[in-house]
Amino acid sequence: MNMVRIVAILLIIGGTLGLAYGGFSYTSETHEADLGPIQLSVDEKKHVSVPIWAGIGLITAGGILLVVGWKGRYN
Repeated sequence: MNMVRIVAILLIIGGTLGLAYGGFSYTSETHEADLGPIQLSVDEKKHVSVPIWAGIGLITAGGILLVVGWKGRYN
């Protein structure tokens, strides 16, 4: 497999996952304090939404790369 096909497949998979899950969550440690032997920290859970147009755009871009890469190789 050449690099263009790998990137195209990754774009299609990423777009499909973005449409299926609608986003992703991660945890960020924001505040930390050391008070002698006591350690305090605050973890914030954040959510990033992936817009529908971005998922569709990734799938479309991956499909175009597959078609252009396929035709460019055999013409």
